[in-house]
Amino acid sequence: MIVRPAQTDDAVGIADVLNDLVRAGKRSNRDDPEFALNNYIARPNRIECLVADDEEGRILGFQSLKLAKIGNEYGAPAGWALIGTHISPNAARRGIDKALFAYTLRAAQKSGVPAIEAFIGATNTEGQAYYEAMGFSDYRQTDGAICKALHLR
Repeated sequence: MIVRPAQTDDAVGIADVLNDLVRAGKRSNRDDPEFALNNYIARPNRIECLVADDEEGRILGFQSLKLAKIGNEYGAPAGWALIGTHISPNAARRGIDKALFAYTLRAAQKSGVPAIEAFIGATNTEGQAYYEAMGFSDYRQTDGAICKALHLR
């Protein structure tokens, strides 16, 4: 597995991961290459977006880190980072999420954000357990979501 920054031409591979998640019933949001490019790779408030490739160069998963702006759609404090982790169900249980987070955490620390928020569906027990394992803890709830935070300073 190789972890590297996402490039523009990774939009199709990222969309493939999102489609895998939709087919597995773990996601319902948009999953096309244009969405992947605009929401993760080329997002203006991007801090980092990393992909994990297999030996053939196929994207197994990705993790995005964005700067929360005032009035962001998640209600996160402005100036915090927002994290999203997406691993293809076909690549589960290989440590991809942990490998991605090691790099993402360094990017967050380098950016100077005080904390990272994970906005997780209330029924997504896998996601909640993952972020807890990475050191995040519950700090607020919304209708349908548990928000976990990792304070960096």
